[in-house]
Amino acid sequence: MITSIATDMDGTLLNGKMEVSAANRAAIKKAQELGIEVVVATGRSYMEARFALDGTGIECPIIAVNGAEVRDVKGEIIQFTALEDDLAYDLYRRLKDVGVYFEVYTNQATYTDNAEKAVELLIDIVLSAHPETKVEDIRERARLRIDRGLVKQVNDYEEIIRDTNEHIYKFFVFSTDYDLLQKAADRLEGIDGVAVSSSGNENLEVTNAQAQKGITLENYLASKGLSMKDALAVGDNYNDLSMLERVGYSYAMGNADANIKKAARFETAKNEDSGVAKAIEDALERSMVK
Repeated sequence: MITSIATDMDGTLLNGKMEVSAANRAAIKKAQELGIEVVVATGRSYMEARFALDGTGIECPIIAVNGAEVRDVKGEIIQFTALEDDLAYDLYRRLKDVGVYFEVYTNQATYTDNAEKAVELLIDIVLSAHPETKVEDIRERARLRIDRGLVKQVNDYEEIIRDTNEHIYKFFVFSTDYDLLQKAADRLEGIDGVAVSSSGNENLEVTNAQAQKGITLENYLASKGLSMKDALAVGDNYNDLSMLERVGYSYAMGNADANIKKAARFETAKNEDSGVAKAIEDALERSMVK
């Protein structure tokens, strides 16, 4: 019997307009009414995750920043896994030396040192996945990250890295220059205590090795007396692998990378076609929950 559901956000729960479809909302609420624990597991910060969920009526715990932070339904931090200070500084210097754009996620905020570049890169990335989306719609959404304080502008990341009150959760690297992105990946390879994943072809997500969705989900469910073998997880990219490989019911989105589809037990529809709702419906039937 399905006792819990974990869903990724971008490319999964959210469509190209960064919205949760009516079908996805209804399926999640149905699962919650059946007593199933629903968790959103995302690479986003908690603030950005809640921003996307506001107005949907979805209230649930959130595994944020790829597993670096867990917040309960009220938004209280119940667990976090940051990078060690010296390790965070080493990673910062490596990325700085490569010259690639990156953002820094901490327990306090998400930071950028180039707000305009953040907007333009996000436009490129969304358009590559959803070419039918209007550029101005994407730009408006991207600007909201800055205007609403979801991402804060700083002149120099070093002041953040050196601040002992800032626990560094993640370096989010992104570029449409694949050679530069590969150079950054090469500089980050083989570092003890570090996990390097991605949520798209244009990015790298660098966290503590224990800050992965699957590890954090397993720990969270265990604290609730729930088993991973009775869990459903749905995702579309490499930062979802750790949970897809651990749960009893793993679903890859129809828009997922081929390797993600191979890793999952089942495949559902694309995010534009409410694939999360279809995965939930299918899993409920398979587990004979009515």
